[in-house]
Amino acid sequence: MGTAMLTVPPAAAAGAPPRPAGLAFAPVAGDIDEADRIFDHTLSQYRSPFGPLIEHLKHYRGKRLRPALLLLTAKALGKVTPHHHTLAAAVEMIHTATLVHDDVLDEAELRRHIPTVNSGWGNKVSILLGDMLFTHAFHLTSTVDRRACEIIGEATNRVCAGELRQVTERGNLNLTEADYFAVIDGKTAALTECCGRLGALFAGAPEETVERLAGFGRNLGLAFQIADDLLDLVGNEEAAGKTLGTDLEQQKLTLPVIHCLNRLPSVEAEGLRAAVRGGEPGLGRRVLAALEKTQSLAYARRRAEEIARTARHDLECLPRGECRTILEAMTDWSIKREK
Repeated sequence: MGTAMLTVPPAAAAGAPPRPAGLAFAPVAGDIDEADRIFDHTLSQYRSPFGPLIEHLKHYRGKRLRPALLLLTAKALGKVTPHHHTLAAAVEMIHTATLVHDDVLDEAELRRHIPTVNSGWGNKVSILLGDMLFTHAFHLTSTVDRRACEIIGEATNRVCAGELRQVTERGNLNLTEADYFAVIDGKTAALTECCGRLGALFAGAPEETVERLAGFGRNLGLAFQIADDLLDLVGNEEAAGKTLGTDLEQQKLTLPVIHCLNRLPSVEAEGLRAAVRGGEPGLGRRVLAALEKTQSLAYARRRAEEIARTARHDLECLPRGECRTILEAMTDWSIKREK
């Protein structure tokens, strides 16, 4: 299902990270720049021994979805502080670390049209680089206060547990929807929930508002991940800028495939499981045909849309204004994007 890796050497990864496509974060553009500055300054001590490797990380920092979520939430509540800048840098560092590690786990060759760290430097370097990003994110958070450390620590625990559960469930072709949602609630939604919580908390919002915006972040992350899993099945690799089809190749069941297996007659479902287990030639076409037969792609899209609507409802605690409008637009973009 994948294509050949683009022939771009690791050393070519230079220049400023790209800005988000399809989203405008104008009210917090300066704040995102400051979070970027903190991110870069934190890693600047490693530019001498690991220059090309550190430069290559810019290709992992495309959408800025998580820093933007944190900063827009704060701005919507009327107050962005230096603590927000530090925390935005820390969550982006954690997210980048998870991407570096994910590419090792998925044996992915491309990320944003560029070879992954593991394809250029190998798995050992990728694992150590991800670990270094985690530890620096925790150190950054420790400069804020204990609450921030507890929130980011708890979120990172959930992220790691979700990733671990996904890996241990590989090959389980009887995975349930409940199991799937438990995985993505950790691996993706925990960090976006954390961003909504931190943005509101450090803007001085009341507890009820903090919880509503944490809920917004969680639901945004769930919808985003379902859409991402759909793209892995039916996306365009050139548009996505990364290796697609890795979920089926690694026997990781996602929502549309789980729904499909539950809707097929038992004999057909077992035949499809055997095909996935054996990695038979033409597997992708066979799975797509089954997904169309059971309308499982449409089902997964509906679930993503329902969760995105819930996320928009969570934003009703915010005053109307440009930041709330952008946060609402993020819910639409998360399920309609092509990458």
